[in-house]
Amino acid sequence: MRGGSRRALGEMVLVAALVVACGSSVRAPSATPSPASTSSPSGTTSPEARPTDPASSTPTSTVTPSAVLRFETQRFAVPSGAGPHDVAPAADGGVWYTAQRQGALGYLDPKSGKTRQIALGAGSAPHGVIVGADGAAWVTDGGLNAIVRVDPKTDAVTVYRLPASRGGANLNTATFDKRGRVWFTGQSGIYGVLDPATKEIRVFDAPRGAGPYGITTTPDGTVWYASLANSYVGRIDVESGRVEVIDPPTKAQGARRVWSDAQGRVWVSEWTAGQVAVYDPAGRSWAERKLPGSSPQAYAVYVDERGAVWLSDFAANALVRYDPATTEFKSFPLEGRPGNIRQIHGRPGEVWGAESATDHIVVVRTLSSG
Repeated sequence: MRGGSRRALGEMVLVAALVVACGSSVRAPSATPSPASTSSPSGTTSPEARPTDPASSTPTSTVTPSAVLRFETQRFAVPSGAGPHDVAPAADGGVWYTAQRQGALGYLDPKSGKTRQIALGAGSAPHGVIVGADGAAWVTDGGLNAIVRVDPKTDAVTVYRLPASRGGANLNTATFDKRGRVWFTGQSGIYGVLDPATKEIRVFDAPRGAGPYGITTTPDGTVWYASLANSYVGRIDVESGRVEVIDPPTKAQGARRVWSDAQGRVWVSEWTAGQVAVYDPAGRSWAERKLPGSSPQAYAVYVDERGAVWLSDFAANALVRYDPATTEFKSFPLEGRPGNIRQIHGRPGEVWGAESATDHIVVVRTLSSG
């Protein structure tokens, strides 16, 4: 049943024209991985990859000439106390968000600024949200210890609970594989997969224990996740369920979230080190670069359709755009103080995030390029 709070359109903030060098002209991949697994496989550790200097690293994509990009930022208020955590652009032009503190999934209509929220059940505390091929929203709910599907037309809620033996998983984020299965992480030290067709859920113990956090899929169908507590990225074999552990060059860097680009490279936000990193599976090579400022904190990471990498920096209270072709950063300060954007997502021409500390949803739009 459709209902919930409706709020008027939030403030609009126009950002003056900015001159920025364009990044890659290729499209970022949509998250679509491959098959699943069984039992409780142990992880394997790869040989240490050789780090490279990002300033001298040549992207494999075609880079467009420098151009003028104009941006506009806009804020939308959501219900007070919602605590929006993650966002996901909806198939119809709207935006889903997890109202973590109110146990609900929210929907924002950017045209009107109105919202509605769908209660997910007693004890719900949703963290991540992604959108399936059918437009349904899929939520990782730490409070329910379940994966939750919300129908985009009826708002019907379907709950897929983890096995009773896997209580307290502290579910975090999810991604789809090429068979439409949902792979997910839990900070307590697990990762797993739900097959919606059979309703079967399989849960695996993560190498090194606690920490699995962000998760993504590359164009070839490989699933990767980041371990915040144990500072590594893991490559999941979606057939066997085994994980190959790959350590970034910087020790104890706090790999938090991951996102794939169109070439299958895995971008990592390094929370503790305040860096953006990229791992190239083809060459088994790393590149890392520190964000601007004295003590940056890189929380979220997202790669847009131009190949530009976006991060949220808690210390700078800003969204930061990184151009891999020029290795230049551009900062977009947040109006909320602090804003605390914990996840970034987008669609062509739009980059979305949620100011979890202020109950606002934020979008940065690219207005034109020359």
